[in-house]
Amino acid sequence: MDKKQTRKVLTASLVGSSIEWFDYFLYGTMAALVFNQLFFVNEDPTVGLMLAYASFALSFFIRPFGGIIFSHIGDRIGRKKTLVITLSLMGFATFAMGLLPTYQAIGVAAPILLITLRLIQGLGIGGEWGGALLLATEYAPPERRGFFGSIPQMGVTIGMVMGTLALYLMTLLPEAAFMSWGWRVPFILSAFLVLFGLWIRKGIDETPEFKAVKASGEIPKLPIVDTLKYHWREVLIAIGAKVVETAPFYIFGTFVVSYATTNLEFSRTATLAAVMIATVITTILIPIMGALSDRVGRKKMYVTGAVAMGLFAFPYFWMLQQGSVLLLIVATIIGLGIIWAPITAVLGTMFSEIFDAKVRYTGVTLGYQIGAALAGGTAPLVATFLLATFDNSYVPVALYIVLTAVISLLSIWAVKDLSGTQKQEKTATLVTEESRV
Repeated sequence: MDKKQTRKVLTASLVGSSIEWFDYFLYGTMAALVFNQLFFVNEDPTVGLMLAYASFALSFFIRPFGGIIFSHIGDRIGRKKTLVITLSLMGFATFAMGLLPTYQAIGVAAPILLITLRLIQGLGIGGEWGGALLLATEYAPPERRGFFGSIPQMGVTIGMVMGTLALYLMTLLPEAAFMSWGWRVPFILSAFLVLFGLWIRKGIDETPEFKAVKASGEIPKLPIVDTLKYHWREVLIAIGAKVVETAPFYIFGTFVVSYATTNLEFSRTATLAAVMIATVITTILIPIMGALSDRVGRKKMYVTGAVAMGLFAFPYFWMLQQGSVLLLIVATIIGLGIIWAPITAVLGTMFSEIFDAKVRYTGVTLGYQIGAALAGGTAPLVATFLLATFDNSYVPVALYIVLTAVISLLSIWAVKDLSGTQKQEKTATLVTEESRV
């Protein structure tokens, strides 16, 4: 593959993924600042916030279903066509959110419509991640698969930076203007990003590995059945490995917005700035960590990050408790910006390397999305519940982060180091043989 085609593939993977996650994270941040007041109205502010977070978590449980639907299409028809569908679905739901009337205008219909659109978002993102990952890794030279696989992972953080930046700019408006119409602007303008992403993806071809499987005539009729029958162990490993990557991410990036502003009296602007700075740093580090994994191994990178995550849980909350904006920023940079980077950089590549190409879209998607449903979407809700139950003590929340690290370390124990030369040569040989067939 020449350099021009390489750039085109990586751009298509990154741009589409970034836009999808931008749309997705807008909801998460708005849930903590806006939706609890305009859609999930309750006399008790904590209950309103928990209802908003519950709607945030709900989409995570629909994501595996979206993953099953679109990974079936991806393993049967192709990666490219699936990615066009998922991006279109996400774009429609996000744009419509910006036009919704509030609870004060139409009553209980408002949160019902919002949740419906959130579920549509969940279906779209459920199929997006696996496709964007495979678009990169299945085009990658074997010796650079770690770097290529880290590129779509940058879409997660770039999307978050875009979402946080958009919200930050809107919060500069007077409070009344922000709550009235300012929060709607990022949702509505996202339509232009979606159109750009669709244009980018239109110009790419199907991946070599999918073409090889298609040429061999070995495309499974029901990829989900084959995956659960022959690769259920790999799915369980992927689910467990996802836990420490997803739960702390939403603690550091979403839960902290309400926790720091409500419980610790930080300003909303300072908190969002801390998250944005940390996210920019991790975006820069992700491809560096991905490239490093091609030299030292995926498992070693992942284990280092998971151990560091468990060790940092208590220091993170202690730093927030000091009430210093500087320490808030430093703590967020360490947790979200530095420690999280090696975990997420190698996660996708590691998943893609433990599944056969025939069911790879389904396998990586199931592991990723079920893990996200169990540990990601519930993280802000669980953290808020723990605070309310234990008299605003951060200790249970810190222990929760430690627990996620332990679960993932136990899961990853079953994974061999898949970045070695033998694995790479074996994969390259199989692809070549299938292409000849």
